[in-house]
Amino acid sequence: MSFLKRYLPLALVASALLISHAGPAQSLQHRPTNPVPAPQPKPEPAKPAQPVLPAGTVLQVEIPRNYPMKSGEPLEGRLVYPLYVDGALAIPANTLVKGSIVALDPDNKTRWHGRLRGDLTPFHIPEVQFNQIALPSGSLDLKTTGAVTGAPVLHLASPGAAAKRSIIGKYWSMAKQRVHQQVAYFTDPGLGGRALQLLYEQIPYHPEHIPAHTAWTVELAGPLTLPPTDQAAAPQAPTIIPGQPEVWSVNALLTGRVTSATARPGDPVQALVVQPVYDKDRQLVVPQGSTLIGKVTTAKSARSLGRNGKLRFTFQQVNFPPGNGMSAEGRPVEGGLSGATPQSNTGLSLDAEGTITPKNQSSVIAPLLLTMLAGRALDNDGNLTAQTGVSSNGFGLIGRVTGIASGSRNIAAGLGFYAAALSAYENFLRPGHDVDFPKDTRIEIETTPLRAPVLKPQAASQ
Repeated sequence: MSFLKRYLPLALVASALLISHAGPAQSLQHRPTNPVPAPQPKPEPAKPAQPVLPAGTVLQVEIPRNYPMKSGEPLEGRLVYPLYVDGALAIPANTLVKGSIVALDPDNKTRWHGRLRGDLTPFHIPEVQFNQIALPSGSLDLKTTGAVTGAPVLHLASPGAAAKRSIIGKYWSMAKQRVHQQVAYFTDPGLGGRALQLLYEQIPYHPEHIPAHTAWTVELAGPLTLPPTDQAAAPQAPTIIPGQPEVWSVNALLTGRVTSATARPGDPVQALVVQPVYDKDRQLVVPQGSTLIGKVTTAKSARSLGRNGKLRFTFQQVNFPPGNGMSAEGRPVEGGLSGATPQSNTGLSLDAEGTITPKNQSSVIAPLLLTMLAGRALDNDGNLTAQTGVSSNGFGLIGRVTGIASGSRNIAAGLGFYAAALSAYENFLRPGHDVDFPKDTRIEIETTPLRAPVLKPQAASQ
């Protein structure tokens, strides 16, 4: 027992030392603390991509007021239609566009037409150039192809289906429309400008001007980079009338000229979709850049005796652009023309079936009235000066002054009969007008999901 009491404490100390050496070695150095991660910078919000209008983009610019026909005259117009990039609104309609008249080309056709009426004005066709567009973020320089011709824009719209009427009813309707047009001449805004133009037609020389609402179609000569924008326009759903099928309106540009003078039934017609189309659920059904494929169904050229031409074309297929998740083979459609904005001085009409015809401007009243006035000079009763002044209507003011100054009833009557013959030729004998849609004419085609149920994304149709 004495032995255990003496050596037991030593054995315990030795055992503790052995256990301490068997464990992990301990260091007297200061243990490093866990490293604190450096603060990460907050990610910056992604900047919206800058939209780019590619070269060849079509811009239709319309001037809101009259401008003098002078080389170097600055012009200010407005975009008639909005511009889209990848289906998103890039530039809204009515955006200000600036340009100028860079040259004046002779208008020989109008000059000869004026000479026959005693108008010696050297008529010109302005050549314009648009070089700047005003955006909310500032003005941008444009490089566009020059637009040589410009004419008042005609907004055609289908009046809808009309009830069948007899021949007498049709002519009665045409007569009422003619009366309404005559009354509108005095009641519509701009009477002062029309009266001034009527006065200009009577004098032998007058200043030229570009009338208000004249429009030019130009194309971008190079790509235009627009400022970034994060304001995306909400897709417009089609108008739905209760009890009627959903109607899709497709806005497109003709890729080539179509005219009744040379077109034949069956000739191909193509149009480029410039505005995306969404259905009632705001799902994309016709993307921007699609191509409409159609053909001419009715074409009659203008003929003698004032008979006007006719033109009608429809579309049977739409080809979608590649890389948008839709079938590249195209899908069949059935759509007809429901509206257009041609640039033409000749009035056009569009019926419910999509047939376009020039409006009949002939009138039997003008030739008869001029003939009666010319015959007044041959009456021996009455005042000679008054009768010669009233009868000599040919060559405008020049003819009237000549008839009065000559004091000859025969000269005055000859001038009057010349005016009557010229009016009869223009109203009844000369060839009628053709329907002419130049390249880049804006058109609107209507189709419905019932007639074209396959206008759906490829993913949705699977």
